[in-house]
Amino acid sequence: MKFQELKALFEQPLFELLKQSRAVHESHWDDPEVQLCTLLSIKTGGCSEDCSYCAQSARYNSGVEVERLMEKEAVMERARAARESGSTRFCMGAAWRGVRSGTQRFEQVLDIIGDVSKLGMEVCVTLGELGPDEAKRLKEAGVTAYNHNVDTSPEHYPNIVTTHTYEDRLRTIRNVQDAGMSVCCGGILGLGETNDDRLRMLEVISEFNPQPESVPINSLMPMPGTPLEGGDPVDVFDLVRMIAVTRIAVPKAKVRLSAGRTRLSDEAQALCFFAGANSIFYGDKLLTATNPAVEKDRALLGKLGLGTLAPDRGLCAPEADGEKPLQPCCG
Repeated sequence: MKFQELKALFEQPLFELLKQSRAVHESHWDDPEVQLCTLLSIKTGGCSEDCSYCAQSARYNSGVEVERLMEKEAVMERARAARESGSTRFCMGAAWRGVRSGTQRFEQVLDIIGDVSKLGMEVCVTLGELGPDEAKRLKEAGVTAYNHNVDTSPEHYPNIVTTHTYEDRLRTIRNVQDAGMSVCCGGILGLGETNDDRLRMLEVISEFNPQPESVPINSLMPMPGTPLEGGDPVDVFDLVRMIAVTRIAVPKAKVRLSAGRTRLSDEAQALCFFAGANSIFYGDKLLTATNPAVEKDRALLGKLGLGTLAPDRGLCAPEADGEKPLQPCCG
């Protein structure tokens, strides 16, 4: 959708916007179900990029401990536990600028992906920038979806990141689609952007061909030591409006209510679900930020009468007790 169309939707009276987004949601998602997603950081911290919101950047004194790439068996243990608890999609993220064919770490990741895919689950990864060859090899290894967020508008992006460009992001997304993988692509609210920036971001995302299969909407969780550690909370009604407009603009995508849920009341989350959100990250932690506890999520969904996607519909299930989920889909 074009910017002016998105802006006209966004600026409507809230209830009128919600009426429209709900109608679109029900026409494409006729069951009251929410997808629960599990995510594991297989390599944490020490990233060379300067994303202003990210505690994993080596440029900031955020207190995040740098961890090397996990051993395959440790990843497999977590993947098996996720499958046993009902998950059919296992998401893995690594704090790298990108990966290149022929390097030891990429070959290790491909080996891990191959074994995870044999468990019968969908495999989602976020590894940074990809070239055509890397994208093809990930697809061949068993990756079904690749997360690569555009974060904000093309105009505001240079204020947030200087070590790569918006075009770099779009090039990776194109390579992912050309390789036959689905794209998971969204943004982060609260980066000092305007509402126009948010809508420009959505314009870019909605015009992908094909459109993303999932769109994470993150609210900034200001992390100590990062340039945005003093960021203001995102207005709840702005968040709801963005979810509603996203549902209208990308009707077939799972709209994922992602980072920032600890700042939302049950009532605010219920409004987000009504507006069109039908997926959440599920667990106690998203990378370096907390996430609503499993029991609290289950209780809320029960109060709202919302089911969860059955395994054959692409369920991402909760992590098993004792696991250490680390990262929101902010690759």
